[in-house]
Amino acid sequence: METPGNLFVVAAPSGAGKSSLVKALLELDSHLAVSVSHTTRAPRGQEQDGREYHFISNAQFDAMIEHGDFFEWAEVHGNRYGTSRNAIEARLQAGEDVVLEIDYQGALQIKLIFPYAVLIFILPPSWEELRQRLQRRGEDHPEVIAQRMINARHEVAQARHFDYVIINALFETALFDLKTVVHSQRLKYASQKRSKSQVFAALDLI
Repeated sequence: METPGNLFVVAAPSGAGKSSLVKALLELDSHLAVSVSHTTRAPRGQEQDGREYHFISNAQFDAMIEHGDFFEWAEVHGNRYGTSRNAIEARLQAGEDVVLEIDYQGALQIKLIFPYAVLIFILPPSWEELRQRLQRRGEDHPEVIAQRMINARHEVAQARHFDYVIINALFETALFDLKTVVHSQRLKYASQKRSKSQVFAALDLI
């Protein structure tokens, strides 16, 4: 499926700074829209329904799977997360650039369905720094953090399947790198051909 809009998929282990980076990117780039995923987990901290996630029950999630409403879905840390198919496709067809924050399983599923998707993986600078970030969040019990660290080993190993890798050692540098990836993708020949088809046609390039 070719669309005028670009699809950026950002994944990372818990605590690597994915959400903070995407939030900062959205504040800087008015041409980028975020797709809000559905999840069966409970809200954390100041999270609001419809802003960070659409928080739904397991029964509602099952119904959406049955109706084919998800672009992709996966189970992560005992909870399920899914991306609405209609919301993504409508925005891309309208020429909007969309960014998704999802886990690596969903990212790889989307790449199979949508080969033009740009997969970006955020890495922590070290295992110790990742552990400290999880502890500083103050959201999880020690046993939950321990499990997240175990899961992170497997998640980080999937970075080799992504198009770009950004190491979030210094937030400002990582944000600059993320902005660079987005801007570079927009200037690629195939991307320009999709989004500026009238210009390409006028110049006899299609």
